[in-house]
Amino acid sequence: MQKMMARDSLSSPAATSLTRVFLTCGIIAGPLYVALGLLQALIRPGYDVTRHDLSLLSNGNLGWIQIANFLIAGLLVIAGSLGMRRAMRGTRGGTWAPILLGLYGLGLIGAGIFVADPMNGFPPGTPPGPPLNPTGHSLMHILSGAIGFLGLIAACFVFARRFAALGQRGWAAYSIVTGVLFFAAFFGIAAGSQAGGATLVFVTVAFTIAVILAWAWISLMAARLLNEHSNDGKR
Repeated sequence: MQKMMARDSLSSPAATSLTRVFLTCGIIAGPLYVALGLLQALIRPGYDVTRHDLSLLSNGNLGWIQIANFLIAGLLVIAGSLGMRRAMRGTRGGTWAPILLGLYGLGLIGAGIFVADPMNGFPPGTPPGPPLNPTGHSLMHILSGAIGFLGLIAACFVFARRFAALGQRGWAAYSIVTGVLFFAAFFGIAAGSQAGGATLVFVTVAFTIAVILAWAWISLMAARLLNEHSNDGKR
């Protein structure tokens, strides 16, 4: 009886509209984050996308832009995860997928609160290479990112199981590939960010591409659920 009442409350016009708003937040989080990050890469003196990851943009006089980018994206992802939870309630993956994506949102917020140390010559005037003595807030930045990334990777596999159970093999494969590629890129940047030369260029570019692909996956998952939820509302 209580489950039926909860389902009815989520199907009311007001609740349906709120779910759509939350899912729309999940859709726009990635494009907004990537667009603002790439814009900064073009206008920030000394920034080189082949040697510097976006986290370093939090430093310098304009560092507040990337900090805000982290915080806003994190809040949008959390809102998107709430929309997913409402849209997926009572279905396979409906509990853990939203929780894990929400964890990614929290990781983004943590990455915005705790700024990474300057390194590899950015901002201009910073010595080349990694910092000799990482600060506490930089270590917290790394920890926040790691927790968020692991949440995102796990969410990919939860969605893959959901799609496999529904017989949607293409979406299942897409989710698995996204999770595997992001895990490989995350491991690569963690292991190779202290290196230099061609290794640094490779892991930095690979990680940037993986981040963009992961954001695209999040937007598509939210858009797919929004479409399903809108169709259900018309029946």
